[in-house]
Amino acid sequence: MTPRAFIRRVVYQTEKLYQRARFASLSEPRGGWPILLSISFPKSGTHLLDQILLGFSKVTPFPFRLHSFYAEYEGESGRKRAPEQAIDWLDSLRPRDAASAHLFARPEAVDRVIKPRFVPYFIFRDPRDVVVSHVFYVTDMEARHIHHDHYQSLPDFNARLNVSILGRPDTETEFPDIASRFAPYLGWLDHPEVMKIHFEDLINDRAATLNRIADHFLARVPLQTPRERILDSLESSINPSRSPTFRSGKTGEWKKFFTPEHKKVFKEVAGELLVKLGYEKDGEW
Repeated sequence: MTPRAFIRRVVYQTEKLYQRARFASLSEPRGGWPILLSISFPKSGTHLLDQILLGFSKVTPFPFRLHSFYAEYEGESGRKRAPEQAIDWLDSLRPRDAASAHLFARPEAVDRVIKPRFVPYFIFRDPRDVVVSHVFYVTDMEARHIHHDHYQSLPDFNARLNVSILGRPDTETEFPDIASRFAPYLGWLDHPEVMKIHFEDLINDRAATLNRIADHFLARVPLQTPRERILDSLESSINPSRSPTFRSGKTGEWKKFFTPEHKKVFKEVAGELLVKLGYEKDGEW
């Protein structure tokens, strides 16, 4: 463990103790305090959901920062982590932790997450907006990204968008097409224990979505706290300026960037995915 990681761990544990003392009058819920878990598909509102869930720290003894973040791929090397690493990470979490992950819905992970030990949420976004966001992120925002140099070498945005849709079969670093990238996450949609959140709903119908987020939490952790105070705590925790990758927070921006050729290619590789996720009824878009 690096000195920085050690200090962060000490600070986090100290804050957990402070929160426990601060809310000592709250009765422990039946089954004990759970773990708050934010699961996200990359470029789908990860930081937004994290901020909202950390808002529960204002009304319960959950921490006001994340315990840790887990990703199935290492950021700089692009190397895919072994399935055992995800399980070890899940097993390392403790009651009253709040954590975030780009986590595949492998059977072993699902088996853990759907247990009462967790209060899990899964956020995803229109994959067409995802690939547009991915281009901006890799090209302009993350110079250490494994594909940054390749994207910089491409002639224009259209060429980069094609890569974000189709992947890079020409490289040893795994980067499949957008439908194949989403496939390992689809299993989260099949379990009612995991609340599903469309990123678009947090932008276009935030009040209703925050109510659903609160309901999912309160089903596991009943509180006597006034509902208005809980919702205010979640809403006031949203701060786009604190997200290092937040760009516009808009929906449907793909319409500005997709050419007829992009639409054709996307329909070929991920048309069925759009229907499954509820973004289209068929291929006529």
